[in-house]
Amino acid sequence: MPASRARIAAFKVLLRVERESAYAVELLHSPLLDDLAPLDRNLATEIVMGVLRWRSALDAAVARFSASPPKKLDLEVLTALRMGAYQLRFLTRVPPHAVLNETVELVKHARKRSAAGLVNAILRKLESQVRSTESLITQGPLAETFAHPEWLTQRWVAHFGQDVAQKICEYDQRVPTATLRLASEQDEDLLRQEGIELAPGALLKNARRVVSGDVARTSLFRSGRVAIQDEGSQLVAALVGEGRRILDCCAAPGGKTAALATRLPEAEIVAAELHPHRARLLRQMAPQENVRVIAADVLRLPLAAAFDRVLADVPCSGTGTLARNPEIKWRLKPEDLRDLQARQIAILNAAMKHVAPGGRLVYSTCSLEPEENEQVVAACLASNAAFRFMPAKDELFRLRRSGELVWEDVDKLVSGDFLRTIPGVHPCDGFFAAVLEKQ
Repeated sequence: MPASRARIAAFKVLLRVERESAYAVELLHSPLLDDLAPLDRNLATEIVMGVLRWRSALDAAVARFSASPPKKLDLEVLTALRMGAYQLRFLTRVPPHAVLNETVELVKHARKRSAAGLVNAILRKLESQVRSTESLITQGPLAETFAHPEWLTQRWVAHFGQDVAQKICEYDQRVPTATLRLASEQDEDLLRQEGIELAPGALLKNARRVVSGDVARTSLFRSGRVAIQDEGSQLVAALVGEGRRILDCCAAPGGKTAALATRLPEAEIVAAELHPHRARLLRQMAPQENVRVIAADVLRLPLAAAFDRVLADVPCSGTGTLARNPEIKWRLKPEDLRDLQARQIAILNAAMKHVAPGGRLVYSTCSLEPEENEQVVAACLASNAAFRFMPAKDELFRLRRSGELVWEDVDKLVSGDFLRTIPGVHPCDGFFAAVLEKQ
């Protein structure tokens, strides 16, 4: 019997993530899964994200029973073994014999029939270990226990301490809560009518946590009237404040742009994106009439007018979003942080040129790393004397007084002059933001 459609789809997604440096979340919402029934789609998603979250631990488990190290195995064979190991350890409702049979069939499907015996033998040994110990995961240092690169966990221990570093790792290994940004109470009522159960957000008045139901299949989501957006991301957009002319200079995929347009329907918002295909995606994500999308390089924006609010949500490592994008932790290298920093400094310096006197700029990332956060801001302020810090706490208290921010302990959202959310400490992904004012 051939492998199930759900597992074939998961197999294809994982291979593309490895070969093309694609992002799993995008592939899982692509035509690759369009023909799957809801239950099969859920299974494929569970396997893909589970394998990516636990990849190093799964490889270590395979290595214990393989004569060849995982890196020496063909990618198709290794991917099938990772899928099988994950299901044996984490999907307790799937019978082990079904996992073995399906995984062997995947290898045959990938035209690696000669490896079928090897895969079967390794998985039988893994299944025996799971049956006797109920675990394939090593208990020890954070990197081993929670399947993270050691260099990354060591950084977090140094920056945040052991307890917080462990909370980050624990958060990264769980399925994150899906959160919506709503434009009106009427939209919430319509979602409930379509079978979506919602709960209040933890940070913001207009955020809702999805308790049950598939939001992506609702008419409101397909029309763009509601969006899935982490509360930390929504909070960064709220931090921009109010203005009549707003520039979002690294706008794709468009979540923050759309949040700004919803909050400020009378504002003129220019959203810039370097790549035309991402600019088209941005237009879909932010369809509001007060948004003008341009495909342009932020370093050379064809804009003469100054803006009273500018958002520079720069490309970054994404280490605050590993629960949603676990493949990042296997791609990122320590030296990448310096390369990213150079690009971020250039973008922030360019963004500063478009701020009107008395205007404000919000610099933000979804990174936990100081090279991409405090160090970038310090470098740019050192060469732009017209700008000064605005304490993020002041802006958060403004949002609290207006009722937009419902989180009570503002002090826990700030680090010095900056907004900082930490996965596992706060109920959202990790974000950093600095508010700068042009004097």
